[in-house]
Amino acid sequence: MAAELFVPAAALPTRTLLDDDLLAAIRGRAAVHDRENDFFDDDLADLRASGYLGALVPAELGGAGLGLRETAHEQARLAGAAPATALAVNMHHVWVGVARHLHDRGDASMDWLLEEAAAGEVFGFGYSEAGNDLVLLGSRTEARPDGAGGYTFHGRKIFTSNSPGWTRLGVMGLDSTTDPENPVIVHAFVTRDGGGFEILDDWDTIGMRASQSRTTVLDGAHAPAERVMRTIAPGPSLDPYVLGIFTSFEVLLASVYAGIADRALQLAVETVRTRTSMKTGKAYSQDPDIRWRLASAALAQDGVWPQIDQVAGQIDAGVDRGAGWFRATAGVKVRATETARYVVDEAIRASGGSTYFNRSELGRLYRDVLAGIFHPSDDESAHSTVAQSLLGPLED
Repeated sequence: MAAELFVPAAALPTRTLLDDDLLAAIRGRAAVHDRENDFFDDDLADLRASGYLGALVPAELGGAGLGLRETAHEQARLAGAAPATALAVNMHHVWVGVARHLHDRGDASMDWLLEEAAAGEVFGFGYSEAGNDLVLLGSRTEARPDGAGGYTFHGRKIFTSNSPGWTRLGVMGLDSTTDPENPVIVHAFVTRDGGGFEILDDWDTIGMRASQSRTTVLDGAHAPAERVMRTIAPGPSLDPYVLGIFTSFEVLLASVYAGIADRALQLAVETVRTRTSMKTGKAYSQDPDIRWRLASAALAQDGVWPQIDQVAGQIDAGVDRGAGWFRATAGVKVRATETARYVVDEAIRASGGSTYFNRSELGRLYRDVLAGIFHPSDDESAHSTVAQSLLGPLED
């Protein structure tokens, strides 16, 4: 029987926006951006021209009208070509996903974002802060009221992907001055041409280099009243805006790392078919130990896509799981990123020492996939979320 071509685990039909020629061009640039530690301006220009920034925007608002499940599959395909590009574009899609989440539930307060995304504006995610393990539930950044319903923001954000490319930045900060006894977390958007911030040139990491997720120092960045989306008390919240952020972020992150794993397995399959053992004279694809190793990786990866599809499909369908969404999506993110690390590791073990060189795509994937452990929800946070869903909150 002839050997089958490699087929990734993701098999459900989806509409696509990224054609093979575009992905091939992006893949061809990925190693250069990684080596030079520079931003993917060329990729971003091509993705904008293709309409990909409006993937999640409803057709009636000028976009492609894909759902979250379909966009997750597209993000995986993009990640297979250039993981860092996909990761940075992910943060744009998260905000479009939030706006789409609200739109689908009858809230038009962020339709402006959908329209701007369809027109080519690029959104960045300025939420992460050093030492803030509360993530969405608290902030070290100050949100100072401007007296007209808007706010200026003062603080330091880390891992701000798309730093050289965003035109709109979603930020949050704590307003503890308007009512000191009842502080609120302010969620808003600032523009690049509005100033009041400094982007540091400090992104020198071992992986995901082209994402250029630099530190952003906010020092008076202004959001007018019409761009203040929510003021919410610190702590757990079922506000649809918070749910939209959390669910979109986790599902789309999971898809990026699932795409990395799909690509790593594909590369390993191609490699072992061409490497020959001096001991046996046969291709390594005939070595029982190598076959077991890659089969084990494939079995693990086969369990990821059904989870992404089910969770994203339920979000698209408007299923109301309440607080259960935190557990469901945090779990998908952790399982996808941990599985991806395992799959890439097995792919490298099967493919041999050539992967240890910088010229190796698998070697780059090995560095890129490590970033998955740092994104929210991290392993500790996810376990805390699940424990609370099972056992209730910790007693004082």
